[in-house]
Amino acid sequence: MTAMDIGAAGAPILPEAGLRQFREQGFTVVRGLFGYDEIDRLCERFAALHAAGPVTGHFEPRPEESDPLRVYPRVMQPHEIDELSLRVLLDPRLRGALEALLGEEVLAAQSMFYFKPPGARGQALHQDNFYLRVEPGTCVAAWIACDVIDRDNGGLEVVPGTHAMDLFCPEVADFEMSFAREYVAPPPGLEAVPVDMRPGDVLFFNGSLVHGSQPNRTQDRFRRSFIGHYVGRSAERIGEYYRTVSMSGDRVPLAESEGAGPCGTEFAPPGPH
Repeated sequence: MTAMDIGAAGAPILPEAGLRQFREQGFTVVRGLFGYDEIDRLCERFAALHAAGPVTGHFEPRPEESDPLRVYPRVMQPHEIDELSLRVLLDPRLRGALEALLGEEVLAAQSMFYFKPPGARGQALHQDNFYLRVEPGTCVAAWIACDVIDRDNGGLEVVPGTHAMDLFCPEVADFEMSFAREYVAPPPGLEAVPVDMRPGDVLFFNGSLVHGSQPNRTQDRFRRSFIGHYVGRSAERIGEYYRTVSMSGDRVPLAESEGAGPCGTEFAPPGPH
């Protein structure tokens, strides 16, 4: 399979059923949007970036530590230091799907790469726009699977319908289960459901949708993913951390909103015993 098979013969990247699911439930999956060859190259690039050592402000591996997420930390804003990451963030296929979902021109606000190695903690249920603070409106995530992703290795879980709700005030998460501090309990009558994926699948979801993941309980399987966050061109404000660019790569600054920060406030590492 190659990525160019997607949308062949004039088929839309995001069919009407996907648009309807996004509107009604807050998320939708496009299967095989990226080819296996593209995902292999992306994973090879991040393996090389990790092996080359830390890049201040983006990721700082600590191979001497026991926490898998300190050995393989997530890479923040890799598109600012890596050309392939920038190309993925601004990919025309993502742009086509996002413009269909948002109904307008889109701006890219953030990229991330998660290694999530065996034994790594998950990220407690949360809402992305709690961090981005897009005003007016919200953000949309494009979550690209880079491995076979399921419940065993800590696949994503979503709470359908929460995209239509306001931002919740989060509780403190369980340090043993989550690397991030914030936790949003599913509202009464709603529950988290898993989203199993294969390499090249893309999960699009609304910035108010409650979602998260469990720990990676496998012994030998990573759960790698590349994530982009996007906003509609009508957005006026966003957190200072998010340096918005057009899908052609031009900087489009927005006014700063209050209360924003990087996605997921990490727990401080435990001190010496």
